[in-house]
Amino acid sequence: MMSRVEVVGGGLAGSEAALYLARQGFEVTLREMKPLRYSAAHKLPGLAELVCSNSLKSDQEETAAGLLKGELRLLGSSVLALAERCRVPAGATMAVDREKFSLAVTQAVEAHPAINLRRELVQDLTVLEQAEAVILATGPLTDPALLTTLAPLIGKEDLYFYDAISPIVDGTSIDRSIVFAASRYEKGSADYLNIPLDRREYEALLGRIVIAEKYPLRDFEEPRFFEACLPLEVMVERGAETLAYGPFKPVGLLDPRTGTRPYAVVQLRRERLEQEIYSLVGFQTRMVQGAQREVIRALPGLAAVEILRYGSIHRNTFFNSPNLLRADLSFGQEPRWYLAGQLSGVEGYLESTAMGLVAGKAVEAKLQGRPFVPLPRTTLCGALCAYLTDPGNAQRFQPMSANYGLLPPLDLPRSERKRGHARRALAELERWVLGQR
Repeated sequence: MMSRVEVVGGGLAGSEAALYLARQGFEVTLREMKPLRYSAAHKLPGLAELVCSNSLKSDQEETAAGLLKGELRLLGSSVLALAERCRVPAGATMAVDREKFSLAVTQAVEAHPAINLRRELVQDLTVLEQAEAVILATGPLTDPALLTTLAPLIGKEDLYFYDAISPIVDGTSIDRSIVFAASRYEKGSADYLNIPLDRREYEALLGRIVIAEKYPLRDFEEPRFFEACLPLEVMVERGAETLAYGPFKPVGLLDPRTGTRPYAVVQLRRERLEQEIYSLVGFQTRMVQGAQREVIRALPGLAAVEILRYGSIHRNTFFNSPNLLRADLSFGQEPRWYLAGQLSGVEGYLESTAMGLVAGKAVEAKLQGRPFVPLPRTTLCGALCAYLTDPGNAQRFQPMSANYGLLPPLDLPRSERKRGHARRALAELERWVLGQR
């Protein structure tokens, strides 16, 4: 029997959409190209693989990331619930074991009787013709042949930016007489390892980064990077103090050896609960592997460190969604098709998850023969959808993470605004959810 809904892409957005629609009683076919083909950044055969980092950002409600999690819980996100089960200690940040998380999502999809998981690369769209709805969630590393096939639907205006990944190291090879455990930004327990740098060591690190050999970008492309995940090299080019006042800022940290605050700190975040595996926070890079090894092992306490995965850079594609999508994330030229995840122009793991969930709810409304009621603009999910579908954003459209600047203003003192936004968003989203029942 032909499935009523096709979901193309088994990342965070596609997995969320498939699990939601299956729970609502729809037959879903989820098509994922791994392990038949891997992108330049993916390594695991499972679904919902986290590539750039294992961090899902802050858990605190007054932050945009914390509010987005609260909204996803109200909306019934399966992916967030599974992530909660795979947490690793990270202070006030929510971080997960990537392998466990991917396995958990994969098992949830495979175990659902209404989901048919097909491991295949979609390039011929005829396999999707009989579906009543199609959710395209192939992500920023969508196969180029599929993009060519989709040209009649999306036109030729797919956009791009470059994204970078941080290295991962073996924690048992770190010199703990130098590297110390402490909380990040004085929040939560001592879940981070910290490499203290004095001014001389910091300046020496900058010098090594400047002269290090880098992988070249495409000659014909402008080197566009996402501001929230800039490579080390780009931050250094912006000024000698960019790192010291950015990802290497030593807020609230004292070097136990000296009792003084370091000039800068390189932090390491645990990747897995049971194993001593750490990623270098803010150390995303396009240095070649030999140069990375030299730069990393020159850091205090890492002279003998074993590097388990080197940093890298990859090209991310996204669509100019305001020119393509209607308010329910469906394509104006083909209302049977919906767009979700990073390909739509959101940036971030949970932002992608949120758009997969919204697309699933929009498809549900369509197949039940009722109008889709957009989520309130006062919520981050609703504001992100509005950003993606407002034609006024088309001329200078760029990827967007969840942030309070997307929300309508509140007439409150500055110190109370974030909590006010969070209270209003959750209250109005709860009313929206009740109205859909």
